[in-house]
Amino acid sequence: MNGFAHSAIGFGVGFAIAESANTEPLQTVLLIGAGSLSALVPDLDINGKLANKMTLPHQFLKTITTLVGCLIIYLTLAHNLSIETWQGIGLGVALVGTAQWISKRFMLSITGMLIIAAGLFLAKLWLTLFGIYVFIASFLSHRTYTHSLLGLAAFSCIAWMFSRDAGIHDLFLACSLGYASHLLADMKWLPSNKKGVKLFLPLSKKSF
Repeated sequence: MNGFAHSAIGFGVGFAIAESANTEPLQTVLLIGAGSLSALVPDLDINGKLANKMTLPHQFLKTITTLVGCLIIYLTLAHNLSIETWQGIGLGVALVGTAQWISKRFMLSITGMLIIAAGLFLAKLWLTLFGIYVFIASFLSHRTYTHSLLGLAAFSCIAWMFSRDAGIHDLFLACSLGYASHLLADMKWLPSNKKGVKLFLPLSKKSF
């Protein structure tokens, strides 16, 4: 199922929670947004659609890093040879070499670390934990742990802390049920989902 469909289902989840709680207009919008975004979170794994949209294109960063490395080498060679010159050449070569390893996984990992840093700076535990979630997701194959009950439990804990911080209890439901809706929509009961999801990882690799 594509990202738009998952987001639409999450939208419906958030709207239903807002209607049942008879919330104010501003809270209704917040719950709808939380449901829609949470329904996309499982796709933060390395080949997920949201991961590609959340980070800078890795090819862009690879090109920039290569150019910077080449520029350092050029500027270093434009001066007289010395120990500092060889250090400059070494730095330039290191950057060019590093650029070849930049990938989608690298970009997602960096994004996770930036979120962790933001959480620590703002003293928001839920944001720090979400950054850790994103960082771990950068090393996971698509439709594995982020599409399992373990992933749902981890995200629900983050959502609970977030809802307490925001002072809106229904945010927990919107986020958790929005996430859960993604897992349900990716299960084999839909004809388009031949792969399904491995709900009980790491205990079982059976797809549902």
